[in-house]
Amino acid sequence: MKILVATGLYPPEGGGPATYAKVLFDELPKEGIETVILPFSRVRKYIPGVRHIVYFFLCLKLSKGVDIIYALDPVSVGLPASIAAFFSKKKFAVKIVGDYAWEQGMQRFGATELLDDFLKEESYSFFVQILRNVETFVATRADRVVVPSEYLKRVIISWGVDKNTISVIYNAAPSVEGVGNKNVLRGLLKYHGKYVITIARLVPCKGITEVIDAISDMEKTGLDVQLLVVGEGPERERLEKYSEGKKVTFAGRLDHDITLAYLKAADVLVLNSGYEGFSHLLLEAQAVGTPTVASNVGGNPELITHGKNGLLVKYKDTKAITKAITRALTDESFRRSAKDIGRRRAAKFSKERMLRETKELLESL
Repeated sequence: MKILVATGLYPPEGGGPATYAKVLFDELPKEGIETVILPFSRVRKYIPGVRHIVYFFLCLKLSKGVDIIYALDPVSVGLPASIAAFFSKKKFAVKIVGDYAWEQGMQRFGATELLDDFLKEESYSFFVQILRNVETFVATRADRVVVPSEYLKRVIISWGVDKNTISVIYNAAPSVEGVGNKNVLRGLLKYHGKYVITIARLVPCKGITEVIDAISDMEKTGLDVQLLVVGEGPERERLEKYSEGKKVTFAGRLDHDITLAYLKAADVLVLNSGYEGFSHLLLEAQAVGTPTVASNVGGNPELITHGKNGLLVKYKDTKAITKAITRALTDESFRRSAKDIGRRRAAKFSKERMLRETKELLESL
């Protein structure tokens, strides 16, 4: 078998799709599946619109001799790849890790609703509607849609896609080898006392304000807790002003290995997000043994069992976040359980399992 992987990102570019595509390229040939990669970077020098046309023709050219075209997003590479699959009469699969129309609506076109509310809308703004039509067209045309969580499967079904064409294949837990010893890291990073960390893009739906409020509320009870915020975004200036006089430090965007070091050295990770399709961050926290407090949204409940390997709270509920962080810091029995069960849970999300399930899916087409 031979497949063409159409990907928006590929190393040296960063991001989940880039890492995933590289794993397919490196590992699938060992399973007897020859893999050709077509990164979108080959056409990014062209203006929008033209680059997608050129990408279509590249897909069409490279489709000769392959059995399947596998696109790693439903719009930028998904649309030209699906059309190329149609003309070349090849099987077509697409991996969808989020709702692109909603994401662009939030970033560029004035959408303010969280995804679950957005999906209930009957009409959208002009550009958002175009993106919705494109991703729905690509998903309904695909022989198989791959998603990384049951939550995202429900999202895709809401688009009108046949549930029988959707397969859930959980992503592999990122490697945390070589991160270092927790106590040594705390010394190197000058962690003194209790440290809570939150890692996110600094946008409203990530709920950083409520995490800051929770830390302030805990200080009033006598708990000496500091918060480290890792990430960049349009909310940074507002959040820095909001946290003046409070025990909050903003580290900005950090390299992945440095972020992992801070994560392992911390006492608790807080992820107060309004949307998560499948959070690699939660897997990383469990793999390095850092107890987690996470919002009970999206795919988070598929990774966190409340009271076992973490704590789930209502999104933006400051009182609930405060209570959960306090427990995660002070309940030693829970901390031991969360570390032990968390590491075992993360180990189940292995690269070998993901590759095996991907191979079986491709061979079934």
